Amino acid sequence: MSLEALQRVAAAGADFVEVGVPFSDPLADGPTIQRTTQTALEQGMTLPRVLALIRDAALRAPVIIMTYLNPVLAYGVDRFVTDAQAAGAAGVLFTDLPAGVDPGVEATVTNSPLALIRLVAPTTDDRRLASAVQGATGFVYLISRLGVTGARDQVPADLEANVRRIRQVSPVPVAVGFGIGTPAQAAAAARHADGVVVGSALMDALAQGGVAAMERLTRELAAAVHA
Repeated sequence: MSLEALQRVAAAGADFVEVGVPFSDPLADGPTIQRTTQTALEQGMTLPRVLALIRDAALRAPVIIMTYLNPVLAYGVDRFVTDAQAAGAAGVLFTDLPAGVDPGVEATVTNSPLALIRLVAPTTDDRRLASAVQGATGFVYLISRLGVTGARDQVPADLEANVRRIRQVSPVPVAVGFGIGTPAQAAAAARHADGVVVGSALMDALAQGGVAAMERLTRELAAAVHA
């Protein structure tokens, strides 16, 4: 099902596809992603199998690997970068690696063809922001609100201001994620940002209605963003 889901999401209009690596301690994730993570782990999903999945999917859309640092350290950073590139990944996002904490890991990614996606929180002040996005390639991932992943009811009122702040210190596009789950929310976010990231809502659709429901929501989201 994972392979079919990736292929149909890409075909439904996704501009890029984010593939998560399951980790036993997903601190940044809400109930939906925690549930899917646990299910994946119980089914034997590992980092090598994620890389194989990306390779087998052979998507035309860029693939971003979203992972916690621990699985990559266990796998080997150099080996991960080489194998991720060979599998067809375009970039990597470490959810628990603040900019500057591990220059060695960052350098290994930035010296490769993989994009290093930086995460920025709405509470990041202006002084920290410049260093937080230093070396970012691909795009900057703006967390739209505090807390864990998961769909919410509204797009934050300060979204436009936070996107503007990032653009003042970084030339790369800005994508907004965390809490966006409906076409209306995606359209509202896209008025200010260059991209919109949706995860939990798609996982809920997959759980409730299968791949067809996930594909349908993707098409609705893509139409809303592109409009």
